[in-house]
Parts: sequence; C-alpha cells; structure tokens
Amino acid sequence: MAGNDLGSLLGGLLGGGSGGQAGGGGGNILGALLGALMGSGGAGGAGGAQAAAGGSDPLGGLMDMLAKSGLADQAQSWLGTGDNKPVSGAQIAEALPDDTLRKAAEQAGISPEEAADQIAQSLPQAVDKLSPGGSIPSGSLEDIIRQQNL
Repeated sequence: MAGNDLGSLLGGLLGGGSGGQAGGGGGNILGALLGALMGSGGAGGAGGAQAAAGGSDPLGGLMDMLAKSGLADQAQSWLGTGDNKPVSGAQIAEALPDDTLRKAAEQAGISPEEAADQIAQSLPQAVDKLSPGGSIPSGSLEDIIRQQNL
C-alpha cells in the first residue's frame, strides 16, 4: 500500500501520471523501492533492508546505502544545485540488497534488471527535487513531498 501511494506522489514529482514507461514508471518503481526499504512487504530480508535504510527515513537510508556502495559522489551531486551525476542500473543493482530490488521489481511488475535501470533513471531527479536546500529534509517522504507542493 505505502509503495503505491509513494508511487503516485513520486510519479507526480517526476512529471508523469500513474501509468506509462517514462515519468509514471519511474515514480512507480521509486515508490515500490522506498516501500520495500520501509519494510512494508513483510519479514526476512526486508528487516535488514529496513534497518540499513533507516526505517522511517527510507530516502536518507537509501542515500547512505548508495554512499557506502561507492556512489557517494553521484548521490551527493543530486543534493546540490549543480548537475546530477548519472548512475547506471548495474550500479544500483550492486548497491541495493537483492531482496529489496526483487521486492520493488515484483511490486512494479517488472524484472529486477528493468527495476534497477528505471531507478537509475528516476532517482537522481527525484532526490534533486526533494532536496532543494541541498540536504534531505526530515519527516516522512509523503510529508516532504506535500510540504514542498511537488
């Protein structure tokens, strides 16, 4: 449920609707990813992903996870006001726990490889828009999106 709500919010943030491959697809996969990181899918690997991703702060946890996986330069560029450095689907797949990526892909109805590619395309823009001050605001992701009228 949380993933679908986040997908709708992030789809709007990225300029897409709830369907389609471009903006809406990116919102849906990011919503599914953040939902998986919050542990909304159940037990097992989700608990570890939830702890690694900060539980109630999935975006901040995701950024930490990316930084620890060697993507600190890219992740930091998304927070600032300059150009967003790209990241590849392979880099995303390597940075995320397998269970998390598999759950997000399953929820979005695509393969893990497609999910990683869509996350790589959508995440820099989403983080950039969610962090206008150069850092990730505190609060739930839904609250952050609504507070910034995105």
